[in-house]
Amino acid sequence: MARARRSELATPASNESMCAAAARSGADLVFLDLEDACAPSAKEAARGIAVRAFTGLDWGRTTRAVRINGLDTPWCHDDLIEVVTGARERLDVVIIPKARSGRDVWWVDVLLTQLEIKLGLSHRIGLEVLIEEAEGLLNAAEIATASSRLEAIIFGVGDLSASLHARVGGNFRPEPGTYPGDFWHAERVQVLAAGRAAGIDVIDSPYPDYADADGYRADAAHAAALGFDGKWAIHPSQVPIANAVFTPTADEIDRARTLVEGYRAAQRDGVGAIGQSGQLVDAGHLRLAENVLAKAALAQIESGVAR
Repeated sequence: MARARRSELATPASNESMCAAAARSGADLVFLDLEDACAPSAKEAARGIAVRAFTGLDWGRTTRAVRINGLDTPWCHDDLIEVVTGARERLDVVIIPKARSGRDVWWVDVLLTQLEIKLGLSHRIGLEVLIEEAEGLLNAAEIATASSRLEAIIFGVGDLSASLHARVGGNFRPEPGTYPGDFWHAERVQVLAAGRAAGIDVIDSPYPDYADADGYRADAAHAAALGFDGKWAIHPSQVPIANAVFTPTADEIDRARTLVEGYRAAQRDGVGAIGQSGQLVDAGHLRLAENVLAKAALAQIESGVAR
């Protein structure tokens, strides 16, 4: 299912006030986190808090998601059963952490299918999957095609740092000046290519230093330039930044529309490439322009103005 995913806000499922704030955040997607954001002693109670948040709060157009615990934990099975049974149609997406192979995605798909049939749900729950283990990175292409439910693949830089034994700080980057260029470029492109080949969305990693708005904006802009559809936010203050960075500007939309209209007119006249504003325009440029217009449509804007 096509959804806007410019911003995906992580929120502890164990904290009712944070859940309420998340519903008002304006994020395209909010996931209530049963995994890393919940202490082991709070995980079981957090399921009920998540269900009440999904069913009792006004989420507007925000996509409602839950991140379950890993498949190798004692909580995963009951996470799925209790949250899906309680939230039902109010749950849109389940996020799978630390996927290592396509089999991990298949297992969640099977259990969701059984629950949907048992509960008589009226809509199909989507899946997103985190690539945050070395094995998962190597199997990213397999993981991205493991289920027709998969809507997005997420680059999970935190646990991947640990899995790869990377020498990074609390923001999952090395000290400035100690590494040339983007430390995570190769891994980002690998996850991006896996998602694009599978025809699903690709979401960039979190940026833990939420007080550094400029750093978050720069990191988001880098991911947007590569082709990512959105970015993880760990604080509501990061949401408007992500929404802005991953939304085409009015000028970008106007240029794309002009290019598409001009190229289509040329095609009708039997011309395969045209000159426009002093630049050769061919089929590759058309695809890029259509990508811009598709992103604008998902964000539901025209000439940069929200509908």
